[in-house]
Amino acid sequence: MTRFTMTFTATAADIDANGHVNNAVWVRWIQEIAVAHWEAVAPADHQAAHSWVITRHVVDYRANIAAGETAIGETWVDAAPAGARFGRNVRFLTADGRVTVEAVTTWALLDRASGRLMRVRPDIAAPFYGSG
Repeated sequence: MTRFTMTFTATAADIDANGHVNNAVWVRWIQEIAVAHWEAVAPADHQAAHSWVITRHVVDYRANIAAGETAIGETWVDAAPAGARFGRNVRFLTADGRVTVEAVTTWALLDRASGRLMRVRPDIAAPFYGSG
């Protein structure tokens, strides 16, 4: 399994009425890290031929950060794909290692040309899961 990390810094626009990062921002960051992982690891021909859509998010909010604070996001895939679907884990940590948010998301693979779902082949999964 290949882990991918990315750093996020909360801006004033990310902060809600409670003074910390809004839940919708955490979900946006989940998507951003997943897309960045795909773009960093997948071969160019896979990126040109395929795209992903989210079918499910399960998010646990454990702590929060304020404007100007940083969260280190990490994402990985720890299970083989099931048909068109691929599970992804995401975790955000503070600089001192405290878990702020954990999520398991499910993504479905689309054929860009047809817009149809397609089975995640071993060669598509291999850079993320180590299978194939």
